[in-house]
Amino acid sequence: MIIKVRVIPNAKKNEVVGRIGSILRVKVSAPAVEGKANCELCEFLAEFFEVKKSMVLLRKGERGREKTIEICGRSEEELEEVLETIP
Repeated sequence: MIIKVRVIPNAKKNEVVGRIGSILRVKVSAPAVEGKANCELCEFLAEFFEVKKSMVLLRKGERGREKTIEICGRSEEELEEVLETIP
């Protein structure tokens, strides 16, 4: 499954803030320096979607706040169910 994510670095804690259309808004506590926020984002999304960290792949947006993430390891239906829980 491919999802679009808008990252907010330097937050107090890692959390999913919500959705704006099809874009998932996620706060991460790591700073946007030397890929730290990207690593933390992938780890957090792996935990959120209950997949292994290696199943979360950053496809586009390494240097920007808008990212394209691919999540593998679970069926599309299971991942959609998790996304539906986000307001």
